[in-house]
Amino acid sequence: MDKPLGLWGEFKKFIMRGNVLDLAIGIVVGSAFVAVVNSFVNDVLMPPIGLLLGGLDFVNIFVVFKEGTTPGPYLSLDAAKAAGAVTWRLGLFVNTIIGFLIVAGVVFLVVKAVSRFMPKKEAPAAAPATKECPYCATQIPLKASRCPNCTSQLQG
Repeated sequence: MDKPLGLWGEFKKFIMRGNVLDLAIGIVVGSAFVAVVNSFVNDVLMPPIGLLLGGLDFVNIFVVFKEGTTPGPYLSLDAAKAAGAVTWRLGLFVNTIIGFLIVAGVVFLVVKAVSRFMPKKEAPAAAPATKECPYCATQIPLKASRCPNCTSQLQG
């Protein structure tokens, strides 16, 4: 008979399961990967795109809904934030969308590559629909009580 583990024992048993550890490792690696992708988008990808678009800085694309304590116009998003203005940060949204698309693309490629190496799961064999007649060796339906070929009476 198993002795009760208590709350701490159950928690320890839960944490030590492989699935929980795999999930924790996945979350840590995933958050580090997101930081790398964000840096790639903000520091590597967007500056050349902004340069090609005439020196446009996507971070500073915003719309002011309500001016802050210091009246605008605001030359940067930081200036608008410092003034307490209510803004719609379209440039940051574009950066986030690009980051999401990169992460989604990389996850797709990783899953595709991993699935190539995973063993193919074969479909379970279907239950046989026929049996062999013990008298004439022809295939007959499982529920048959008489062989349609040799007309022998079959055992249940």
